[in-house]
Amino acid sequence: MKLSEFDYYLPEELIAQEPAESRDKSRLLVLHRDTGAIEHRRFTDCIEYFRPGDVLVLNNTRVIPARLIGVKEGTGARIEVVLLKRAALNTWETLVKPGKRVRPGTRIVFGDGMLAAEAVGSTDAGGRVLCFSYDGVFEDILDRLGQMPLPPYIRKELHDRERYQTVYARVPGSAAAPTAGLHFTPELLERIAGSGIEKAELLLHVGLGTFRPVKTENILEHKMHAEYYEMSPEAATAVNRAKKEGGRVISVGTTSARTLETAAGDNGMVTPGSGWTDIFIYPGYRFKAVDMLITNFHLPKSTLLMLVAAFAGREKVLEAYRQAVSQRYRFFSFGDAMLIL
Repeated sequence: MKLSEFDYYLPEELIAQEPAESRDKSRLLVLHRDTGAIEHRRFTDCIEYFRPGDVLVLNNTRVIPARLIGVKEGTGARIEVVLLKRAALNTWETLVKPGKRVRPGTRIVFGDGMLAAEAVGSTDAGGRVLCFSYDGVFEDILDRLGQMPLPPYIRKELHDRERYQTVYARVPGSAAAPTAGLHFTPELLERIAGSGIEKAELLLHVGLGTFRPVKTENILEHKMHAEYYEMSPEAATAVNRAKKEGGRVISVGTTSARTLETAAGDNGMVTPGSGWTDIFIYPGYRFKAVDMLITNFHLPKSTLLMLVAAFAGREKVLEAYRQAVSQRYRFFSFGDAMLIL
């Protein structure tokens, strides 16, 4: 399967640079998998497609302010660091720019010495392993010095950090938001619960590897990075109950979908547990647990677009994207949403 089969035309002005004024007033493109029919709605209308006995599955990860700006000790050269994954108590796998300036032994100072780091190794993906030193609580210092790690296509400053968090974000650890969930408000979630739809929360800490460009024309040669997930006994019970009683599993986002499919057996039932997943879902994959998918519009040639194409069919998804472009939908992290039935 070729990478070029997952390309599409997107005018740059359709890349959303800021969140919608109200989370749940985003537009919603509804795609029916069986017929390919497309509807144009508002996000609050999603409740009309749910029914009692369904379960709405949410990823409750919370984005940490993982972007740090420091200077190289001795030269004062500006160094940008993005925390990706904690390897040990004070040691992190990171993305560093410019990486050529950071060799083993290099020290980086942040916030007038409040935080410092020494490069102690490299990652397989070309990042750097940094060991941090500080006085106090690391999370408190990070909250003071760090910035939200917005994707590079968002060039406008984000004034309210909480707009890059879901309203149900609880467990710190992500380097990026599970953006399909950004459309929900507490009020909408209450309405959904009041309609007999159960809510289940799982966890997948989103790493930047999820968004890493696919550079091989043969997509099967692409290597996914592992991300930490947890499927709690409570979430597994809710999902399995829906499956047994004829309800549908509604995955909010590709991160929830990847976690569900990681935890699912061939019969669609999920097993509680935790660990690391590098599942790569592309057309030809048979979904075991997910029945409906809420998702944003994804970058051309991305693994996220491949997952959506696997769920709904490549041609149907690309046609939906063509219509979204013609109807001037907003794309990517702060953009509009799709509901795939």
